[in-house]
Order: sequence, then C-alpha cells, then structure tokens
Amino acid sequence: MKRQFAKVAGASGPETWLGANFWSRTGGPLMWRNYDGQVVREELRVLAEHGLNLTRSFYYWPDFMPEPDRLDEELCAHFADFLDAHTEAGMTTIPTFIVGHMSGENWDPAWREGRDLYTDVWFVNRQAWYIKSLTSRYANHPAIAGWLITNEVPIYGMEAPRPEVAAWSELMVNAVRAGGGHQPVSIGDGAWGIETTGHDNGYSLTDLAPFVDFVGPHVYRMESDVIRQHLKAAFVCEMSAMTDQPVIMEEFGLSSDFVSDVNAGHYYRQVLFNTLLAGSTGWIAWNNTDYDDIIGQRPYSHHPFELHFGITDAAGAPKPALLELKSFAETLQAIDLPQLERAEVSAALVLTSYLAADYPFTSQEDRELVVKTAEQAYIAAHEAHLPVGVVREAEDGVLPEGYGLYLIPSIKALTGPSWQQLPRLASDGATVYASYCVGETGVQRGPWWIYTEEIFGVQRELVYGLNNPIVDDVVEFTFSADFGTLKAGDVLRFKAAGNEHARAFLPVTATDGTVVATDAHGNPAIIVKEHGAGRTVLCTYPLEFMASVQGAVNPEDTHRLYEALGSLAGAKPALQLDDPRIFVDSLAHADGREFVVLVSQHAEPVEVPLAADANLRTLEGESAGSVSLGAYGVAVLQR
Repeated sequence: MKRQFAKVAGASGPETWLGANFWSRTGGPLMWRNYDGQVVREELRVLAEHGLNLTRSFYYWPDFMPEPDRLDEELCAHFADFLDAHTEAGMTTIPTFIVGHMSGENWDPAWREGRDLYTDVWFVNRQAWYIKSLTSRYANHPAIAGWLITNEVPIYGMEAPRPEVAAWSELMVNAVRAGGGHQPVSIGDGAWGIETTGHDNGYSLTDLAPFVDFVGPHVYRMESDVIRQHLKAAFVCEMSAMTDQPVIMEEFGLSSDFVSDVNAGHYYRQVLFNTLLAGSTGWIAWNNTDYDDIIGQRPYSHHPFELHFGITDAAGAPKPALLELKSFAETLQAIDLPQLERAEVSAALVLTSYLAADYPFTSQEDRELVVKTAEQAYIAAHEAHLPVGVVREAEDGVLPEGYGLYLIPSIKALTGPSWQQLPRLASDGATVYASYCVGETGVQRGPWWIYTEEIFGVQRELVYGLNNPIVDDVVEFTFSADFGTLKAGDVLRFKAAGNEHARAFLPVTATDGTVVATDAHGNPAIIVKEHGAGRTVLCTYPLEFMASVQGAVNPEDTHRLYEALGSLAGAKPALQLDDPRIFVDSLAHADGREFVVLVSQHAEPVEVPLAADANLRTLEGESAGSVSLGAYGVAVLQR
C-alpha cells in the first residue's frame, strides 16, 4: 500500500523547501525598525552557501499595522528590499502575516484593545484587510514561495471552538487570494490540534484542509527516551498526513543552551532524515541566527535561551545544525527528492477514531493515550525493521483494507463496526494484532472490547468493576510454540509500568484460540486464532502502553514480537538486519532506482554488515558490503 509523500506544487512542478525561519540579528522581531539590507544579504548568503533555498519571514504585526486602516510604508519598503535580497541570493521566502506570538511573548497591535481574534466582526475585517493589502503588494514578486496566516496562533489567539476557528481561517486564506496570492498557503498553527495530540484547541486538520495547501508541524517536545525523541517529529508527520496534503516541518530546532554542540548536530540529523522517511517534503529550521547583541530586548531579556536557537551564531558563523542542513541538502539533491515516493508497505499501524472524533462522554486522557501507545508501537516497528503505514479508523467504524498486517497497540476502544471487521480482514489473509489496555482513568474501566471469543478465541475472566493488576516488575512471556521468528522456549521480557488503572492485564481462557505464550504465572499472554487465510493475534498485556510511560526504555522486547508478526504476515523489510538500533526504510525513484536509508540509534560508531544479495551501492556507485555509521549516523545507499 502507498504511503503519503505529497510535495508542494510550484510553478514548474514539485518543490523542495529547505530553509530557516528568519529574523535578522539586527533586531529579531524588531528587525524592520532596525533594517540593514547589507546585514540581511550577508545572512542570506551564508544560508544559501549551505544549501538552503528558502526562509520563512514575518510581518511583525504591531509595527506593520500601527493603525487599523494603515500600513507602515517605510517598513513595507524594507520588506520589498528583503524580497529583492532573496532573489539576489537565489532564495525564496514564505511571509507570515499575524505576528502575534513570538519566542515566549504575545505582541498585540496597540489598537486591538482586547477584541476577540475570531468573532469580533470589525477586528476580523481589519485582519483580512491587512492580509489582503500586504499580499497585493508582493504577490507577483519572484521571491514569494508561499504564505502563512500566522505564527502559532493557538498561543496568540488562544483556543476557540472549531467552527469559529475554521470560519476565521477560511476568511484569512480568502484574503490572501483576494490580494492576488496564488502561491501555496497555510495557517501556521503548528498542527497541534486534536488529530495529533488528543487535545482539541480548535485547529483541526480536517476542518482546515479544504482551504490550505500544506500542513506545517511545529515540534519542540521534550522526552525521557533518546529513541522516542529521535522519532517524535517523524510520528507527528505521519499523523499530520491524514488529509493527504504536503507535510512541511515548518518549525523544529533547539537552543544551544539546552544541548552540547555535538548533540545538537545529532538531533538535527535524526529529525531531518526520520521526517523525510515519515513523509515530510519540506523543512524550515528555527531559526537562522543567534541574537546576543540584543540580549536586553524582549523577548530575549526574559527568555534568554531564545537567543541561541540559531543555525548560525550572532556573528554569522555556521553552527552544527547548519552543517547538518548542508549535508542533508546535498543528499536531497543526489536522490532527486521531487521524483521520489516512499516504498510501499504491507503493514498498517492503526490509530483508533477515538483520538480525533471526540465522541460523547470520552475524555482527553483517553485520546492522549492513543497518541502515546501508537507512538511507542511506531518505535517498536522501526526497531523490528518493519515499515508501516499509519492509518486511521474512520468515524463510521471502517478500517482501511488491503494490508497484510494490522497493528492495534494497547487499545482501549474501537468502534463496534471495526470489531466486526477484524475477523473479515483476517479471513481475507491479514494478520490482525491487538493488545489490551483499559486506559489511565477509572471511568468505565472495563475493556470497551466486544466479540472477543469470535475474534480472538478467548473468554474473558473479569470481575465487574475490578481490573487485574500486573504484580511483576518485569513481565515474562514464554513461548510454548513457534511464532514467526520466535521459537518455542524463547522468552520476552517487559518492564511493567503505569498507574493503578492501566497497569493491568486481561485474564482469559482460550476456547478455539491457541495459546502460544504464557506469563510467569501461567496466564495466556499471546493467543492466535486462525480465520480463513489469516489470523488474529491477541496480547493480553498493554506492552506498548507500559513502554510509553517509561524513560530510557528503548529498545525493549516489543520489537521482537513485531518482528515475529511481520514474519507471519509476510511483511518484508527494506533490508534484513539484526540490530534494533539500526532503522531502515527506502524511497523509490521514478526511474526505478531504490534508495535505502539506514539511521543509527547507537551513541557510538558502528559497522553494519550488508548481505551480498542486497545488491547495495553507495550514491557514488561503489559496491557496499558493509556501511560505517557514526554516532547517531545516517547512510543512504542505492540499488
């Protein structure tokens, strides 16, 4: 099955955006008051010399619109020169209108006077006039690559009901079009809504899709596990692709005050390549420079770590992040990104509709659970060298068909029709895996599962109102029969975790299901039931959930179970590897070439042997019998 890999449409075909969010070091958000065209040109020159082709720029709203019906002409002239500087450097830019929020502070135009961003008719009209007026001035400039309505508006405009947000967003996009803006446009909301976080802030990807041209995640999340951190942005990209629109990593990065130089480089490398393999087709780092010379200026005076998010220092010298971007640009050029598609897959990682549908009397905690457990399953699949498509259960209870393996990890609930569909999918030849989880709240804590005997061949042995706590600190599964790549006698171990609700297993008695693994107390742990040409597989423990709430846990043994499931389902990796800390996926070129990408999760250099029949070559065409990867390194091979 195909995985989403849409590209932004340019005038001459698909485009690759690789750049930086841009404030000049002469003033940060106040750069337009202190505009220095020579400094701007020097800043752009450094970016262009390192392979970047784009910036995201910002009309600082309080300055550009000092009165409700007036633009500042001097600042508009500065912006025109800024566009000319991009053309001279061979670059383009994406202007952002309502700014708004920036780097730890909100900035209102003086005349707002507390008016509601979304529902005050006069204020909405003034916003639309502002956007239309600025667009009409610059829409035909060759340096304009696209438009963004705002910057992280859920923080600036605050949250609002979805209908209000959608109506306001559509009016703002219409203002761009009314001003003659024909380039791609999006909102600038960070993709932080219910479909990717479980929290409904009003900004729904589904609601915005009819009038935006791309989705732009902003990812700065903190973690307690290195591998989870390295894949977090990638998983956000996978979830953000639900509308089949291009996914652009609109903001990502780090402050040098949070990390060593070496680890900054590692983080950039991991985010760039993992999001590429997850379907992102554009990257805009935060941000172009450091701001030590304006340390006393807000927001840097009270958020001093914001001084050092730059990919160059305050003197314009490249930092490790920019060197990683340069290397990435060279790779994108060598593999010809516009002509690539992601390799097709036969395994699906299912996101239950309870994440985004906001059904009555369901909780945000249960929605957030879906994100946590699916993200951990995504990690385990990478460790098992099992490329997956991230798919969503429809609200009407339909799972997408055609996959050979379905992973439904630590699931509390599916809709009724989906439970009915599972044995049909198995009968048609699929392997359908589901693991049990009751969630982290005490509300209706029993499993929202139905037809477990018909689907999995087990009877549940539950007592109403009670769960069955996991008492062992380490859960052991001992296999009594061969199961894919696992053999009779093999033991898998999982560190137990979770609160008093979720740290629980499902007690069952097998009827026509076959127990292939038991826990240390003899309870069924893995049960297989044959259905026609395929099978269902039940795990009675919330493996993915338990790992998701622990730090420094990956790799853990769920990847061995997934590897066995992939073997049963006939899902073949891009490359046969034994090391769970080496991720692998591939991209297919229109001319028939395949690019195989290896991403290391080792903190030290490692030599990876390659099978002779893999027929892999370097990008320079030399035969590759093995590949040397540096710490958290990446290699791109071809065949």
